[in-house]
Amino acid sequence: MNENTLSQRLERVAAHVPQGARLADIGSDHGYLPIALKLRGIIVGAIAGEVARTPFQSAQRMVRKHELQDVIDVRLGSGLSVLQPDDAVGAVTMCGMGGETIRDILAADHQRLSGNELLVLQPNVREWVTRGWLNDHGYRIVHEEMLEENAFTYEIVVARRGDGPRYTPQECYFGPLLMAERSPLFLAKWRLNLQRKQRVMASWPKARDVPEAKRQEVGQQVQWITELLG
Repeated sequence: MNENTLSQRLERVAAHVPQGARLADIGSDHGYLPIALKLRGIIVGAIAGEVARTPFQSAQRMVRKHELQDVIDVRLGSGLSVLQPDDAVGAVTMCGMGGETIRDILAADHQRLSGNELLVLQPNVREWVTRGWLNDHGYRIVHEEMLEENAFTYEIVVARRGDGPRYTPQECYFGPLLMAERSPLFLAKWRLNLQRKQRVMASWPKARDVPEAKRQEVGQQVQWITELLG
C-alpha cells in the first residue's frame, strides 16, 4: 500500500469522503489517505493528525515528496486536539483503531467538531463501542459496509449529526444497517463469532476469577447472536 495504491479497506473509506471537502484524517500514519485523495482531486486540502512522532515525521516526508505541504497540514497531537476553530473540515476519518480508541478520541475533544462534519470511521474491533458513542451524542448512521481483506473482516461506519430514533443495544452491537441487510459476509462473521464466544464460555468452569461483568457481557452477546442467526 502507498499513496497511489491504497488498501481495499482505505479505498472504501476514501469512497465516502465528499467531493470538495477539507479532510481531517486522525491517526494518519504515513498520510496515504489524504495524499491519495488530494492527488485524485477529491479534497481541497487536509489536516493529517498523528499522536506519535515517528509516523508524524513519515507523513511530513510523504507530503513534501508530493509537494503538497501547502494543502496538507501534518500536525502532531492527540486525536481531535489537532483541530482549530478555523479549520472548517467537512469530513473526519479515523481508520485502523479499536472501537474504544475511536470512542475515546471523540469523547475527549468532540467540542472541536462543528457538528456538520461527516464522520467516516473504520474501527478494527469492538465496533459497537463506537456506535454506542454516536448513538448517545446525536449522530445518525447514514451508511455501513463490511469487507474482507487479508483474512480480516472490517466494518466502515459513516455518520452525521441529525435527528432520528435512538438505536437499540442490538443495533449498536451489529450495526443497524448491516443488521437490516444481512449480507453473506455479515452472517458468516457472526456465525464464527458465536462459535468463538461459546468456546470462551465453555472454558469458564476451569478458569479462575472471570469477572462477573465479563460473564454477563459475553452471555448477553451470545444471546443476541443466537437470536440474530435464528
